[in-house]
Amino acid sequence: MSLPGESSHYKMIPATRIKELQEGEINKETPRKAGVMALFYPNEENQTNLLLILRKTYKGVHSNQIAFPGGKAEKEDLNILETALRETNEEIGVASDKIKVIKSITEVYIPPSNFLVHPFIGLYDQTGPFIKQETEVEEIVEVSLIDFLDEERIVIQELSTSYSKNIEVPAFNLNGYKVWGATAMMLSEIKELLKQVL
Repeated sequence: MSLPGESSHYKMIPATRIKELQEGEINKETPRKAGVMALFYPNEENQTNLLLILRKTYKGVHSNQIAFPGGKAEKEDLNILETALRETNEEIGVASDKIKVIKSITEVYIPPSNFLVHPFIGLYDQTGPFIKQETEVEEIVEVSLIDFLDEERIVIQELSTSYSKNIEVPAFNLNGYKVWGATAMMLSEIKELLKQVL
């Protein structure tokens, strides 16, 4: 399947941000690389869930935000997929060899932290258990596929970001959390892919 790419990303960012991206005002200057995993798995009722994490509060631009498990590439990683698998294992306790990687999707550049994030879609055939990394993960957030695909879950959230104050930002309302920014952009592409096959 071809990827929706930036057209799906643009649905989840403010219009002013789209203009900046299209005009090339945001430059990818030697970005750091990161790999993340969108992990789908069955719950106890054998219905599909998507796993997200709530990051710990810390001094950084992504403090206390909802994200995919994953993180920055290390020198010992053979490639960015290995980064995503290693970090997923560290953050939620799922062994790399237990994840069936289905597809890589469109990378997302995050200007505030200068990260180029490479997302992957993976399947895990067990209900858990998930073991959170206490130093980095505040909470494991288990989202039902039905909720994720529900169009009513997309809302407009007013917030202040690293690049603007009190702006309206599209977000996913999932399990009581507002998911915006890069994670929402990646979720938007995954959602469009799923809707092509479901």
